[in-house]
Amino acid sequence: MTVVPLRADATAIDGLLRITTKTVTDQRGTVREFFRTSGFREAGVDVPERWAQINLTFTQQGGLRGLHGEATDKLIGIASGEAFGAWVDARPGSPTRGTVVTERLAVGTQMLVPAGVCNGFQAVSPDGCEYLYCFGVEWTPGMAAVAVNPLDPALAIDWPIPPDPGDPAMVSAKDAAAPLFAELA
Repeated sequence: MTVVPLRADATAIDGLLRITTKTVTDQRGTVREFFRTSGFREAGVDVPERWAQINLTFTQQGGLRGLHGEATDKLIGIASGEAFGAWVDARPGSPTRGTVVTERLAVGTQMLVPAGVCNGFQAVSPDGCEYLYCFGVEWTPGMAAVAVNPLDPALAIDWPIPPDPGDPAMVSAKDAAAPLFAELA
């Protein structure tokens, strides 16, 4: 049996953490702990004891979602397939405001996203990907949030599959119409 402990690594955005899940592998296969309060606390990661809402999305290859920064912390991860993730610090007064982090995501890699940091991803695996979002509070219409156009050239995000903003299977009209980062207050 092989055990890989949970690990949390800082990124260039203040509070955005890359999480490697605890993994136990034996002859039958692998068990990954997507979330355990005590495990996160032992790794020095402050998280809620319970998540208020958990969403699972399926996105076809090339589909891009985001960049959205809700007023809640999020734990995100991949249930199947692979994605290319992008995060932009849009928090007023943050020492890392405007910083962009990108990361290839697969099963076993998660990101803890602080409230106000915009989260986006593109499904890159041929069969698409399933992407999990755990929210610290329930999402409600009109919830305080910020959105940034994922195609903003100033962000210089090198999406692995060139997005076509005119193709709704790749980018929603809402995301394509989101403001550029420089337009945020």
